[in-house]
Amino acid sequence: MAKSTTPSKPASARQRGVTMTDVAKHAGVSRTAVSFVLSNRENASISEETRTRINDAVQALGYRPNAGARALASRRSDWYGIVTEIVTAPFAVDIIKGAQDQAWLDRRFLLVAPSDQADAQGPNQGLEDAATEKLLEQRVEGLLYAATFHRGVHVPQSANEVPTVLINCFDADGKLPSIVPDERAGGRVAVERLLKAGHTRIGVINLDPDIPAAVGRLEGAREALTAAGLDLDPELVVSGYATADGGYEAAGRILDRYQGEHRPTALFCLNDRMAMGAYDAIKERGLTIPGDIAVIGFDNQELIAAYLRPKLTTVALPFEEMGALGVRTLAALTAGQPIIADQQLVDCPLLERSSV
Repeated sequence: MAKSTTPSKPASARQRGVTMTDVAKHAGVSRTAVSFVLSNRENASISEETRTRINDAVQALGYRPNAGARALASRRSDWYGIVTEIVTAPFAVDIIKGAQDQAWLDRRFLLVAPSDQADAQGPNQGLEDAATEKLLEQRVEGLLYAATFHRGVHVPQSANEVPTVLINCFDADGKLPSIVPDERAGGRVAVERLLKAGHTRIGVINLDPDIPAAVGRLEGAREALTAAGLDLDPELVVSGYATADGGYEAAGRILDRYQGEHRPTALFCLNDRMAMGAYDAIKERGLTIPGDIAVIGFDNQELIAAYLRPKLTTVALPFEEMGALGVRTLAALTAGQPIIADQQLVDCPLLERSSV
């Protein structure tokens, strides 16, 4: 008899339609037995030989369970969702990496739903609402909400349907737990480093003075000076509003205001972009870094800090650590466990390079 010339279906086509009934027929058992084995039902009286036949059939047929149906039945999906504006941010994207790595350690998976980058008018609330709804439709067990910069936010109302944790931001309504950088401790460690190097007259190039990072970092700087018996001269605090141009102008104002022994010997720039601008202002005046003026930044924006000359000593924002802690906190909430505090602070470490 001639062999059939009908081509067999590709493996991917066969696997895509495999059902639990197909597995049962292949293994020669009931569909109920297959269901019990695949759901790891402990009180099922199924022999090891039968379990082995079922698992072999699963492998042979390429069966995959229906995650949606399983989530509906168990009310668990093994998925967390993250709503974030930071998908394309140059350095805050490490929040996603930290969260993803921690979720994987916990045998969980992360679904990322991007929202618009925040601006002066705030994020696109309609897009955030839609992103949250889409994640909830996937039966996520909990939500993370992550921001590019530390600020108060209003999360979509539907986020309250599942455990939710905020990262690098806090709930303006005071209802949801959050993970934020310890801005004050970061400001303190920066100025303590300058004091240790012998600097007592220190200029500060501030951010927009009303945002949490500016308030916390400046307070930390003031605390370090006070502990050393010094006062923060208000004439040496100038806002650069987070930009390189702003840092350049602010550094020029500080350096031109005082000459000789009254000129500050160090600048604490509250982000790395302003430090980059300060470098230009210092060098244009024939001064050297760190010989005449020491400089410390904040953020550890690597494309800036590691490539300035000299390389910039800076305080790092702990993005990966915040992402990982956010997942651990969410895991505790979904398990019904108590959490440490409504707001958890993460240390901002000093990274030594060459500018002090």
